Amino acid sequence: MLTPGQIAAQLNKLVFSIVLTGHRKCEPAWVQPLRTIRHHSLWLIVKGKGTFTIGGTHYPAEPGKLFFFAPGMLVERRSDPDQSLEYYFLRFHYTETYEEKEQWICRSSAESPFPLQGMYSLQNTPQFIYYMEQLFVLWQRRGHMTAMRRKLLLQEFWLALLHDFRVQKMAGDTTAAIELTQDYMVQHYKEPLTLESLAQMAGLSVSHYSRLFKKVIGYSPIDYLTHLRMDRAKELLVLSDYRLKSIAQSVGYGDEFYFSRMFKKVVGLSPREYAKRNRGDPVK
Repeated sequence: MLTPGQIAAQLNKLVFSIVLTGHRKCEPAWVQPLRTIRHHSLWLIVKGKGTFTIGGTHYPAEPGKLFFFAPGMLVERRSDPDQSLEYYFLRFHYTETYEEKEQWICRSSAESPFPLQGMYSLQNTPQFIYYMEQLFVLWQRRGHMTAMRRKLLLQEFWLALLHDFRVQKMAGDTTAAIELTQDYMVQHYKEPLTLESLAQMAGLSVSHYSRLFKKVIGYSPIDYLTHLRMDRAKELLVLSDYRLKSIAQSVGYGDEFYFSRMFKKVVGLSPREYAKRNRGDPVK
């Protein structure tokens, strides 16, 4: 399977045209006999259960599964005998068109295979249901601005899909997931970060994330964030003449008194004492 980065590189070169989109509910024991696919399409399963057979391989068709079909594929689709099957579908055309070294390169879909084929599992299924619902609504309307909105929404769909794949990959590679949140804290330490949001970013439970972070980094996530903030505060105390309240706010603390308590707990000195010792000037 291609990595999210490789998929993104290929999708960035493609220009899409939506041919058809819709929503369908099939009754139990519904069967679409074996056929050769003629158009590029995707199917998002939202309810029920079934089985899709692609090139002789059986795949579960259930909520959270996204299927990509390409011309030439041999496909049979059916719902379970005792369950209906509900899905959104989108049929599309594309061409590969991009600029390279000041020259435009153009290739047909026959010359440029689509980077996604077969079944994929989604982590954030409700997000993709929303996109498909909106595309279906827009498909029933006409107008140039509406057509542009459909194109933009499809691009958002691809971007969300790549993010979903990346999160899943990180969840499988816990060290990379931990390092990603570490980098995020370095860049966003001023923001009101929570343990829950960081764990969600890593694709892990809060308890599992906390244990792994301390194992890999040597600090708990909150201790690491606190030390980042205090290191930046020490720089500001020594190199600037900002008021203590401003310094507290610039490193993520709305309450300057709470900031002062945390600073003394981590550094061993109050902010004023630290500034006096290292700069010689009082903090206002």
